[in-house]
Amino acid sequence: MRGATLEVRLEELGVLRSFSMPRVSNDNPYSEWLLSTVKYRPDYPNRPFNSKEEACQWVSSFVDWYNYQHRHSGIKFVTPQQRHSGVAIAICKKRADLYEQARQRHPRRWTTTTRCWRQPEVVWINQPADDFIAQTAKLELAA
Repeated sequence: MRGATLEVRLEELGVLRSFSMPRVSNDNPYSEWLLSTVKYRPDYPNRPFNSKEEACQWVSSFVDWYNYQHRHSGIKFVTPQQRHSGVAIAICKKRADLYEQARQRHPRRWTTTTRCWRQPEVVWINQPADDFIAQTAKLELAA
């Protein structure tokens, strides 16, 4: 298959080419971010895998670690599993209470209030512009 022929055929079918997210310079920030997380793992392999099974086993253990053990700063240092299951709200409430108790016992350690442990309602890597979000919401309602 030749590239120009495929491109023409896709245009005939109304498929628009896109190499990146709208208004974002990175090609795919989700995959780039994930790959950098993979590469900085202490158990990242320093040699090629001996077999497909060994590679699959390593990736499976990475995914398990990422979802059930790795605490993400963007969601207030809870795991994705805790966020997804709803446990993160209770964890963050407990942290907020603990910080407030410590501030009450030792007020000189804090110059302002304690850290905000409230879970964000929506989490983005690269938040699109408000008009793009509104347009997407209209499309979802229309569907």
